[in-house]
Amino acid sequence: MGTNEEDKEGKSVDYGLTKPWFQDETPAHSVNLPGFYFDRYEVTQQEFAAFVREKRAQPPPSWKDGRYPAGQDRYPVTDVTWYQAEAYCAGAGKRLPTEAEWEKAARGPKGLIYPWGNEFDLKKANIMTKGLQPIGSYPQGASPYHVEDLIGNAWEWTADWYRPYPGNTIPSENYGQRFKVIRGKSWIQGFGHQPANEAQAIVAHESRASYRLYFDPVFNFGDLGFRCAKSG
Repeated sequence: MGTNEEDKEGKSVDYGLTKPWFQDETPAHSVNLPGFYFDRYEVTQQEFAAFVREKRAQPPPSWKDGRYPAGQDRYPVTDVTWYQAEAYCAGAGKRLPTEAEWEKAARGPKGLIYPWGNEFDLKKANIMTKGLQPIGSYPQGASPYHVEDLIGNAWEWTADWYRPYPGNTIPSENYGQRFKVIRGKSWIQGFGHQPANEAQAIVAHESRASYRLYFDPVFNFGDLGFRCAKSG
């Protein structure tokens, strides 16, 4: 889990990024996980709507009159808080995956850099596009465990608080029980001010399976969704 890579050339600074590359992913370390099940796809609008009806739960605020847009049955649900995601998984007899489980599902038995291999490929995931796509639209980007859309489409909530890895001595004011880790990159380009080559370099970095980001669990965003896991 993680990496020992360093941003020796200072690219993150050159690109004007606030989060130094690799800083919170070090050091690489082994994690022994018991067997677990992992959803092949992100939870869809249709699945979350059924949960809303059955549990009388709060729908995403972006839904009009409590309903998602027509024709989006198999689109990943987004705009949900960590607590909504957790409640859905619990209602399905599952739970949110831990950060380690998510990375294991993405990297496979050989510790790949990306779910599909060790080379970045824009064609393997819904990234730098114009919007969300139905789940399973990029089967060529599946991980060795046949899990799809781990990179691209929507960011995904994990169960864990954003903390440093064992042995990481680089401080961050964001560590602790304040933010939850999200994984997986989304479709959003987000770098309109960057030259095309720099934008792609940033996306390639953030699409790595070991990349970590964090978000306040009470907030929701239009490109942040989730999937569930279950202990073996």
